[in-house]
Amino acid sequence: VISGCGTFTFLSSAVAAISGLLMGYELGLISGALLQMSSILALSCKEQEIIVSSLLFGALFASLTGGFLIDRFGRRLAIIIASSLLVLGSLILLPYESYGILIVGRIAIGISISLSSIATCVYIAEIAPHHRRGLLVSLNELMIVIGILFAYISNYAFASVSHGWKYMFGLVIPLGALQAIAMYFLPPSPRFLVMKNNDEAARKVLERLRETSDATKELTVIKSSLKDEHQYSFLDLFRSKNNMRARMLVGLTLVFFVQTTGQPNILFYASTILKSVGFQSNEAASLASTGVGVLKVVSTVPATVFVDQVGSKTFLCIGSSVMAVSLVTMGLVNRNIQVNFTGVCRSQSPEDFFLQRPGNLTGVTNGSLKDLFASMALPERLSFDMQRSPDISRTGELNRTVLAGGKSTTGSHMESGEVPVVLKWLSLASLLVYVAAFSIGLGPMSWLVLSEIFPGGIRGRAMALTSSMNWGINLLISLTFLTVTELIGLAWVCFIYTIMSLASLAFVIVFIPETKGCSLEQISTELAKQ
Repeated sequence: VISGCGTFTFLSSAVAAISGLLMGYELGLISGALLQMSSILALSCKEQEIIVSSLLFGALFASLTGGFLIDRFGRRLAIIIASSLLVLGSLILLPYESYGILIVGRIAIGISISLSSIATCVYIAEIAPHHRRGLLVSLNELMIVIGILFAYISNYAFASVSHGWKYMFGLVIPLGALQAIAMYFLPPSPRFLVMKNNDEAARKVLERLRETSDATKELTVIKSSLKDEHQYSFLDLFRSKNNMRARMLVGLTLVFFVQTTGQPNILFYASTILKSVGFQSNEAASLASTGVGVLKVVSTVPATVFVDQVGSKTFLCIGSSVMAVSLVTMGLVNRNIQVNFTGVCRSQSPEDFFLQRPGNLTGVTNGSLKDLFASMALPERLSFDMQRSPDISRTGELNRTVLAGGKSTTGSHMESGEVPVVLKWLSLASLLVYVAAFSIGLGPMSWLVLSEIFPGGIRGRAMALTSSMNWGINLLISLTFLTVTELIGLAWVCFIYTIMSLASLAFVIVFIPETKGCSLEQISTELAKQ
């Protein structure tokens, strides 16, 4: 399929990378499902944050325990368990409409995507030939962003369908089942087989993967390197032996920057953020975030294709610097748009509307507030995201476009409260550039670097540890995002992220090794010396 990498290897990597698709879908899904569920279940800000975060709790838990599972029972088995669990979690969600069940289901899904993301990266890195490893491991990240795009599309497609969120959650079930079955027929990782002293099987697998009649040479290299590494215990990750502590710190710091440059929030709350800068209806916000999804895919593709030529370090540098620039722009724009973020979060609770216009109850029949907006295009109606800020509460009808089945109702006059069109689009543009920069750099490259810098005998546990750091910080940031934004404003949040992007640039330049074209064993030997 791809020069220098057999069809079978590519196929195995692609099937494993379905985990990425499922993971991206589940991560991106919540931003649109929330718009619906918060009105059906009348959720508060805090409850919305908790639903977003319950997935991350599951993921954090799984990454703490999953590493042992992956090193003990194998990479392939871990992927099979994970996709079965995903199907289970999704099935729990469907029949009920309750906040509690929702959380249980999301936790199960979290456990699943976390386990599969570690296992998949390790599995692909271990079956890939070294000159094509970057491409194949990044395939997983490419699948993640495609999954996110699908999630955004399904958010948009089901935005005004009654019970649309059930379809959103249900769509992954056949895919998850399919992957579990397909993985069963794929070979285990040859390096895992060698770890379990099953050399004969490992050689057969390597011959199939490399499409040669004799894989003894590669097998010998794997064996000798594993012999040195087999004696690692979990605690060795924190000792100075073979530079392990330094390698662990590089991994953890990298993951720290992936999270603290703010990407996950932009993902989870994309629809919410876009609503706050003036994309009014649920559909408009979902459509705009679909744009974000398309862009992530488009910018991850070149990173995936060229990583083996250009090297991950270069991409990381480009990504971080462009992110810093776009975040500054976003911050400056948002300083000029005085948005009240609480309005965005609370705008979903229907009571506000009833209190003001008791005559319009007909609008909420399908649980979507779309009709409500359409039926209330009255001069005294406020644009809802300004509702809570007293200084604008008297400006009358703000120029607003409501997308209700294609007919747009626009206010007759524009006053001080309206977001200027230029700023609205500039805000969207800088958001898009930021997303693109992340998808070229920190998005795919960090996982590639992580799957390379640790020795094989302990790779599963090391990845799991960095992964738990990943989910832990993600959890922290997502739990506090709406609250913090309320306190200091979106502009300052952007400025903090800017500082983080610059810090990550400096870190990459100083500490990240360039690994293109080396085998996993060479990288490990090199890093052990430094």
